[in-house]
Amino acid sequence: MKIAKNTVVTLHYKLSDAQGNLIEESREPMVYLHGGYENTLPKIEEALEGKDVGYETTIQVEPDDAFGEYDASLVKIEPRNRLPEPLELGMQFEGTPDGADSAEGSLIFTVTDIADDKVVLDGNHPLAGMALRFNLNVAEVRAASEEEIAHEHVHGAHGHHHDSQDDDSGDHYRSRPIH
Repeated sequence: MKIAKNTVVTLHYKLSDAQGNLIEESREPMVYLHGGYENTLPKIEEALEGKDVGYETTIQVEPDDAFGEYDASLVKIEPRNRLPEPLELGMQFEGTPDGADSAEGSLIFTVTDIADDKVVLDGNHPLAGMALRFNLNVAEVRAASEEEIAHEHVHGAHGHHHDSQDDDSGDHYRSRPIH
């Protein structure tokens, strides 16, 4: 079966920066619903459209087509006493960028530095501003179920489960749409 709208694609990937330095290699296969459902980057879907099981390719995705350019205005310095203890590098908090109102939506801010009474929070995606190389290897393609199409994501193994809590055992840099 060829990859097309409303197919479920299972693939293995390696993610590197533009110089070829490995950032992440999938431990478990990535499984997504193909066809513009925001389950993966559009450039990945474009590269895989019409391909079969066994297809392997390497694509480079520029920041504008991945996680955006780095935006220095999304870095905030906050008093440490405004955040909970214990506080550690890498912790994440939801908040709004400076100068934005809550109607514009919130972002996830990551603690990138802690110094005495100040904390640096960065609202950029960790891969923002980077050109990325994806080595993709298609392992399986199947027709999506009516339920998966209606819910706009994959169910079952390596997909979304409605009856359980989502866990963090997946790969770190996968894009996840927030609806």
